[in-house]
Amino acid sequence: MADRDVLVEALDGCLEAQAFKDYTVNGLQVEGRREVRRVLTGVTANQALLDEAVAWQADMVLVHHGYFWKNEPARITGMKRRRLKTLLANDINLAAYHLPLDAHPTLGNNVQLAERLGLVSEGCLDGVPGRGLVHVGRLADELAAGGELDSAALGAEFSRRLGREVLVIAGHDRPIKRIAWCTGGAQDYIGLAIEAGVDAFLSGEISERTTHSAREEGVTYLAAGHHATERDGVRALGEWLAAEHAVEHRFVDIDNPA
Repeated sequence: MADRDVLVEALDGCLEAQAFKDYTVNGLQVEGRREVRRVLTGVTANQALLDEAVAWQADMVLVHHGYFWKNEPARITGMKRRRLKTLLANDINLAAYHLPLDAHPTLGNNVQLAERLGLVSEGCLDGVPGRGLVHVGRLADELAAGGELDSAALGAEFSRRLGREVLVIAGHDRPIKRIAWCTGGAQDYIGLAIEAGVDAFLSGEISERTTHSAREEGVTYLAAGHHATERDGVRALGEWLAAEHAVEHRFVDIDNPA
């Protein structure tokens, strides 16, 4: 069992939360009970995840996508009311980390996705060292050892590793050697990838304009799903918290095809 404030301070410090200018509040978003024995993690603090937290008797919910986003309506009505009521009525803490979790050099979404997909980061195309979001690198040796992979073959391999279909917009027919990636809704970073001269760029979502950029600029775009590309960071963060502070941890993957 651990003290809530000690856990939040540890999370803030680990992720360097105060160093990021974000679109939301990073850290403790909803205050619950002081003593924390069980921490439930998930990508988004949706109602299904909160219901799992209640059923498991969790003391804290830790997510990547929490509440209180920039330009979000301030009224506590409808879906927002129901979610907050669930947390408050059951005295459950909600902590959320957005960009700080994307950028962390070992627990972050981008490095965790690279590990799952077989990518080797050689740096970032944006941000200060250690806090970049758009990684650039190559295929890991074990992935490249299968021979030269074209866009379709790489998409099929990523689909297998993620357990979901990856949408591939083939911008060329060259083998994929250099690749950039950024999890979530980062499709508009494709411009950075193009400037870097990579063969492919991978993110979670795709917009109508992304297809034209990929085809006309000669870079393959892989849309692997916002949710699917951001599952591993918060799970790794929960495992770290459990190991460091002797709390029980459980990750719940609420299915989301987007």
